[in-house]
This record gives sequence, structure tokens and C-alpha cells, in this order.
Amino acid sequence: MKHPITEAIRIQTARTNEMEHASPMFLTSSFCFNNAEEMRAAFADETEDNIYSRFSNPTVQEFVDRMVALEGAEAGYATASGMSAVFASFMALLKKGDHLLVCDSIFGSTQTVIKKYLPNYGIEYTYVSTDRMEEWEAAVKPNTKMIYLETPTNPGLALIDLELVNTIAKKYNLLLNVDNCFATPVCQQPIAFGADLVIHSATKWIDGQGRVLGGVIVGKKELIHDIYLFCRSTGPALSPFNAWVLSKSLETLDVRMERHASNALTIAKTLESHPAIESLKYPFLPSHPQHAIAKKQMKNGGGIVCFNLKGGLQSGRTFLNSLQMLSLTANLGDTRSIASHPASTTHAKLTEAERLATNITPGLIRISVGLEHVDDILQDILQALEKC
Repeated sequence: MKHPITEAIRIQTARTNEMEHASPMFLTSSFCFNNAEEMRAAFADETEDNIYSRFSNPTVQEFVDRMVALEGAEAGYATASGMSAVFASFMALLKKGDHLLVCDSIFGSTQTVIKKYLPNYGIEYTYVSTDRMEEWEAAVKPNTKMIYLETPTNPGLALIDLELVNTIAKKYNLLLNVDNCFATPVCQQPIAFGADLVIHSATKWIDGQGRVLGGVIVGKKELIHDIYLFCRSTGPALSPFNAWVLSKSLETLDVRMERHASNALTIAKTLESHPAIESLKYPFLPSHPQHAIAKKQMKNGGGIVCFNLKGGLQSGRTFLNSLQMLSLTANLGDTRSIASHPASTTHAKLTEAERLATNITPGLIRISVGLEHVDDILQDILQALEKC
């Protein structure tokens, strides 16, 4: 059996009769049949023929097959964005009266979905602390159906022990749903630690160049089938063009993440003792509170570094305004290094109390470390810090 990294490069689901070396794009909304019986059988799910690109498409399936191989999953489904993948994983598998257990440090839009929209469908939720794992089992209710978490978390880089959470999930027969966006499957494979579902915003490291939107869910076959049925009817389909871009991106994911992580570790080590910085987090620094968890379940520390500036909000603004090379943009996981201020951007819709509860302070800066030469990235960050 080939290594998953090799599979991510060599799998070719999308093929024509021309024996092309690079996979073709199937830019079509629908597919034709030779006769009425073929068409009937396809609509009756008696065959695996493609019908309509909202349902399935060879180019999209190739991207999915490669992600399934990388994550060690049974099946998968691709969506138009990371948030559509998150929402589909909730709506396809949770029903009125169910309870969701959620780690308290997650992406701002995911927080909005859970707090504002899930209650409209009668779905309850409870947040549990990333710092106090003893709360997790105590928070399980008779109607709890799913545990949802990010690790590392966005943006604070808290780590959650997947092995420990899986023990709780299996004890109470709960679904374990893990957002693996920050780590990517080449850095961390939650399924190996018991996860039932793994979600990615493929817009981030999977694409790696800030070109397209995409999302993907992989996991157990029967769960993915339910998600597929939900998405087939509701329509958050990934476009074939975006799928082709993402599929090609997977061919370089391993080497890109190696460089991202190497650059990030160098930057974290250099900045950790900087006088303008109150605290800094990077999973593979020994100073990270959950460093032992990082070493247990991650192959490297990923490409995100976050730090708190001593001067708070004003220092955060000064830092961003002083950068000369790093991009200020609403994304991460790019070849180009990106700086952001979560309190005023990705988590701005949370209350101040909600932000502080998850360690999103006014002076928190998130750096998505790119593929530029590490000396150039450091030079830009250091000159901006001098002005804070």
C-alpha cells in the first residue's frame, strides 16, 4: 500500500480516454446517458454514474479521494467553503433535541452558527474549556450527540488531547467531529486518534496560495453518506474548477507545510523573548502549555504563530500599520505571510467577554507564516515591533 502522501499525488479519479498525465477538469453542470434505462438506473442509485455536478463530479471526487487518503478516512464530501462543511456536518447529523458539546475556542463564524442558528432548529449546545479538560465529561448530557473541536484552535493555538476526548466520546457513544484546518493532514491525523469526522477549510493551507474557496469533510462512510444526502439536496457543492485547483495543491502540501512549519518555529523562537511581546504561543515551543500534546499528536507545529503585545489594542494597530511586507488580509495558509488582529476581524462579532474567555485579547496578533525567506519575514515583524 502506498504512503498517503504518494496517494495524494498519484490518485487520478478524473480521467478521459486520452491518457493525460495531469488530471483533466470536468467543467460541466450535468452528464449525458446513452438511453433511458441508464438514466433511470442512475437516478435510482443503482449505479455510480455521475448525474449532476451538485451531486457528484469526477474532478471533485478526485480531490475528495486524495483528502480521504491523506486523512486515513473511509469516505468524504467536498463543499463550496469551510463553513459550509462545518454547517453540513451539524445539520446532517444533529436533530431537534440533540445536544452539542463544543470547545470554547473556535473560529468566529462557527461560533455564530452554533449560538445563533442551531438553537433555531432545537439543537442545544454547551461550551467547555480547552484549559480544563475535567469539564468535558461532566458536561455530557443524556441528549448529547456530538463533540466538536478545533486543535490547534483558531486563533489562540490551544491544543486538545484527541486521545482523551475520544475516550469520552466512545464511553458515551458520541460522534467526534474535529476541525483539522490549522494542522492539515500532513501534520496531524485526528482519525488515528479516534475522530469520526474531520473537517477542513480547504481555502487555507490545502490551497496554499489564496486562490479559491473550498471545504471538505472526511470520515466514516455511513456518516459521510448522510452528509452527502443533506448536501445533495441543499446545494453547497464545490465547483469542479476549484476542486481541480485544490487537488493539484495537494501534490505539494507535504513540502509546503514542512517549510511553513520550519519558518514558523524559527520565528517563534526568535520572538519569544522580545520586549514588546507579553506572551507567545507556538505548539512546538517547549513553553507552550500543551507542548506534550503537540509532540504526541502532531508531526510538526504548523504554520501559525500568535502573540500578545504588551500595549494592547493600540499596539496591535500600530504593529499592523507598520508592516511593510506581510499582508493584511482575511485569510491564512498562504505562500505569503499574513498578519491579522482577531479581536477586530475574525472574532469581532463576539462580545468582549466572549473573546476574553477564549484568550482573544485586544493585543493578540496571529501570524500565518508564509514561504518567503525566513530572514525577510523576521525583518518585517521586528521592524514593526520596534514601533509598538
